[in-house]
Amino acid sequence: LNMIPFLRYYINSIFVATSSTFLQVLVSVLAAFAFSRLQFPGKNILFMMYLGTLIMPLQVTLIPKFLIVANLKWLDSYQGLIVPVLFNTFSIFFLRQFFSTIPKELEDAAKIDGCGHFTFLFKIVIPLSKPAIGTIALFSFLMEWRSYIWPLIIINKDEMRTLPIGLKYLISEGGGEYHLLMAAAVMTIAPVLIIFFLSEKQFIKGITLTGLKG
Repeated sequence: LNMIPFLRYYINSIFVATSSTFLQVLVSVLAAFAFSRLQFPGKNILFMMYLGTLIMPLQVTLIPKFLIVANLKWLDSYQGLIVPVLFNTFSIFFLRQFFSTIPKELEDAAKIDGCGHFTFLFKIVIPLSKPAIGTIALFSFLMEWRSYIWPLIIINKDEMRTLPIGLKYLISEGGGEYHLLMAAAVMTIAPVLIIFFLSEKQFIKGITLTGLKG
């Protein structure tokens, strides 16, 4: 049991979850802004095709993603854990719905003042969308913090394992040392509970304001 580097698993999970959350939010904001405020040929068709990936089960994409990651030599690496989760369909859809509710008059006024697309995005859209972005960040962090199947598939090196995998090994090798198992479980759950309670109001506000309408 002492051979299990639980602290290393904990650090790996924190790094992977925070990095994935930041990058996924960045990608989702840029993609959602393009789909909601920009005009380009085939925008609606492309968005509907992308939205269709929501109905695909995770198991369908596991093998293609694994082959891509293996060909890129990203097995047993942080980029193998982080990059495949950056393009989240629900996050883009959620933020697109919110961005679409921002009045067109604000964009027109920004253009009159000489603002380009990126200036409008970072100075007007993002500040107005903090509740929705905070909600997506919370979803993303929780999903990556408890991610089990993908790390189990691509990680073989012990020092690269994340917390859910480490907890599984701890349970299988812990025997009757239930006090250690309970301590590990509390350490696993604690960050999730803390983040949720700190961001509960932001989360509810984001869901309410977005409304997930048309």
